Amino acid sequence: MAENSELLRVPAFAGLPDDQLAWFLGGAEELRLQPGDTFLRQGDPADKMIVVLEGEHQGRGELAGETITIPLKAGDVTGALPFSRMKQVAITARAVTSGRVLSFPAALFPDLVQKMPELAKRLVGVMADRIREATRIEQQRDRLAALGKLSAGLAHELNNPASAATRAASQLRGILLRIRDASHELGRRDLTAAQKAEIERLEALLMQQDDPPLDALTISDLEDKLDSRLRSHGQDDLWRLTADLARKNVQPEVLESLYALLGEASARAALVRIAALVEIVNLLKEIESSTSRISDLVRAIKEYTFMDQAPRQNLDLVKGLENTLTILNHKLKKGVAVQRDYQRVPFLVNSFGSELNQVWTNLIDNAIDAMHGKGELRVRTYRVDNCVVVEIGDNGPGIPPEIKAHIFEPFFTTKGVGEGTGLGLDTVQRIVKKHRGSVQVDSRPGDTRFQVWLPLAEAPS
Repeated sequence: MAENSELLRVPAFAGLPDDQLAWFLGGAEELRLQPGDTFLRQGDPADKMIVVLEGEHQGRGELAGETITIPLKAGDVTGALPFSRMKQVAITARAVTSGRVLSFPAALFPDLVQKMPELAKRLVGVMADRIREATRIEQQRDRLAALGKLSAGLAHELNNPASAATRAASQLRGILLRIRDASHELGRRDLTAAQKAEIERLEALLMQQDDPPLDALTISDLEDKLDSRLRSHGQDDLWRLTADLARKNVQPEVLESLYALLGEASARAALVRIAALVEIVNLLKEIESSTSRISDLVRAIKEYTFMDQAPRQNLDLVKGLENTLTILNHKLKKGVAVQRDYQRVPFLVNSFGSELNQVWTNLIDNAIDAMHGKGELRVRTYRVDNCVVVEIGDNGPGIPPEIKAHIFEPFFTTKGVGEGTGLGLDTVQRIVKKHRGSVQVDSRPGDTRFQVWLPLAEAPS
């Protein structure tokens, strides 16, 4: 039978008078457990409080669609608690080792509050700790879910330019072989200095030429003309060259001058080499563009996460907004037009690392979802007195008036199961308050605006 001394070792009961402890033990039932025994079952009525006296135990349950495991040891209090609104048990608790627990009926909670007010106060603290832990788990899950979405999008954004660069590099191998063969063919021919100079001049001209690209119709028409001119010289198999030559705006008269200067056989080898060099230039530009895109994404990621930077510093809000838009480009490019309206002066805000970027990510992501991926996203910054205002708006359907008052509440969400945890705007408000700022929202059909007010770190010069 449990004694007062055992209850005193439980933190919630420490220092309580013996008569109160005796009353509690008189109303409690002692359960002796063997490994595997269940003393709480998820879904059962929440009608008892459990005080763990001995042994190791484990609680398992679901929170926001995920299974969680909670270790329970001697000194822990679980189950129903006074003032709790819990109607059903949230976890299934089993003994891992042999042990003992006390089961105190919820029907006696009103008497407990009267006879043991200090214990009731401490149990409120236990309940608050339980809520904080559940919120922490939800927030961690929300962060992981957000990270997963960002990672998936970034993987896609990085894969496209990486694949393009890989494809271009692979094509270069075959082109270099064509250049080698064409150069050998020209080397076997006894070309004059003037003929060699003309080939080199044309190659240099086409490699350096960087005119605006022609439209598709003009290129197609020019390809047909070049192909016709090559066929007139019996070169029916050189049609593959015409696309590269047409993109560089090579006119049929250039081909005629080469044939006239070099003759049929030498002109053929020269055209193969010239076209190959043009293709190499195009592929190199594609590789440069792709690797530049990868570098831009890596830079944006480093700046977004504040990698290798001080944990707290004055940051440029516009830079943070632009990095966030870069990170979310995989969602924007599907049909969202971004309208920017930044005041020219830089706005510096003393920020905790990448936390403000998390604010912009949540607000922009919500706006995209509200527009179902298609619409106009408006990003604006301006100054009011000693504050900077960041406004993120969209032309979606708006927030219904009946839910507007609840959007910042933890766990409130209008999304389907598995699509949202209801912590996005709660996180936004928490981070903004940490920065001594505030969040305001104005919404009507076709015009929803979230305004984040933040104190300036210093007056713009």
